[in-house]
Amino acid sequence: MVKIDSRSVGKVLGAPDNWRFVLLHGDDSGLIREHAAALTRRSAGSLDDPFRVSLLARDDHPRFEEEATALSLDGGRRVVWVREATDGMAAAVTSILDSPANSLIILEAGALPARGKLRKLAETRPDSASIGCYPEEGRALEASVRRMLEERHVRISSEALAWLAGRLGADRAGVRNEVEKLALYAGENGELHLDDLMLCIGDSGSASVDDAVFLAMEGDKAGADLALERALSEGANPVAVARVLLSHIGRLRRVKAELERGQSRMDAMKTLRPPVFFKKQQSFERALDAWSLPALLDLARRTQTFEFACKQTGSMDVLLCRRHLAAIAGRAALSRRR
Repeated sequence: MVKIDSRSVGKVLGAPDNWRFVLLHGDDSGLIREHAAALTRRSAGSLDDPFRVSLLARDDHPRFEEEATALSLDGGRRVVWVREATDGMAAAVTSILDSPANSLIILEAGALPARGKLRKLAETRPDSASIGCYPEEGRALEASVRRMLEERHVRISSEALAWLAGRLGADRAGVRNEVEKLALYAGENGELHLDDLMLCIGDSGSASVDDAVFLAMEGDKAGADLALERALSEGANPVAVARVLLSHIGRLRRVKAELERGQSRMDAMKTLRPPVFFKKQQSFERALDAWSLPALLDLARRTQTFEFACKQTGSMDVLLCRRHLAAIAGRAALSRRR
């Protein structure tokens, strides 16, 4: 079977009887876990049926073949769900697939090479599927958030959705946690607007990322450092910081461009959608004073380079993030002193 693209994942998850082996791999551990749970629940009816579900952690890998060939005591199909799988399991999985055993094998793996043994096995057998799980962004992330809320009978305005997507972290588990919190706040058949989101997640890591970015852009290095460390301790990641920073830079550039066309500062800021949160207006204006339009364009390019570097395997993304924000704060502070 060829590898499954994102548009076909739902069909795979909804029809586990079509598969004997499903490999879940990639950088988004939350999405991997979510897909594994959905497959297991769909096949076995629950996640904790001891007769139908065998969950194997790394230390349990030696029991894999025994569990995969065991018969279900109630006659249903067994699910063997393996976490932290590696290419070293490829031979054992092949042996099971070549046998009469009928268990559904679900392997959770991290980032695997395209030519790795497990991916090659899952992508070439007709009874197997390979699903890459990578952080969503942009419209894909917005669509997922809207779908999660709709499942809970909650609506969200387009303005609020765009604001939220720009501040969520990359990991699916973190996204789902935020969505569940918002759904509880809204209640069944409720609707979320921008003010609701700012109130509901104002004390979360998302707000800390906002604080770090705003403070760095106005030249407050000490404040930015403190906010960044708080955000990181609350689960934010450097890629999320880069995205919030790029969004903030883009909004500053938009206002700067309007100012150069002769608009007043007040009128220029009114063009932003969503508008600047009232508690952030003074910080936003200080950043306007610190950065020229060409400097903002240069910073956007350097931030894109920073985001790309954070996504590279083995990169010291947290260190890169600290250095990037510190450099921004230093440059802004120097500009404001002139």
